[in-house]
Amino acid sequence: MLTLHLGVNDVPYRSFQGRKVSPLTTYDVAMILEAKYGIMATFYRVKERKIAEAIENSLSGAMRELLQNKKAIDPWGAAMQTVMAEFRNFINSGEAERSSIPGTPTKAALAGINHRLKHPYAKRNARRPSFRDTGLYVTSFRAEID
Repeated sequence: MLTLHLGVNDVPYRSFQGRKVSPLTTYDVAMILEAKYGIMATFYRVKERKIAEAIENSLSGAMRELLQNKKAIDPWGAAMQTVMAEFRNFINSGEAERSSIPGTPTKAALAGINHRLKHPYAKRNARRPSFRDTGLYVTSFRAEID
């Protein structure tokens, strides 16, 4: 049986512009966000068909390469790249907020809190997508198949 794993590379949050943002890692943040909002579970529910199509296309491409006596490639590679791109788009486009996740959009997103800026809590900061503050959580997202 194959298992699709959705998770993050465990990376520490570093300081931004000389300020320490958080002692947490991306794993800690992912666990908190999953427990409170179920982001990855919602992503899978919303994108299940696209994920299945990506896996099907990736396996098909790998089989074609194999049948043409070309060098064997990772049969899951293209699919996992597609899944990771879909997740980044899911967050960055605000689709996560429109996917019936309770508590979204988040208050921090509405307030424009953005730790990439010199003044992260300034009133003039533009609204940002929920779950995208520093961007590290989104960029550390990974998908793998066992």
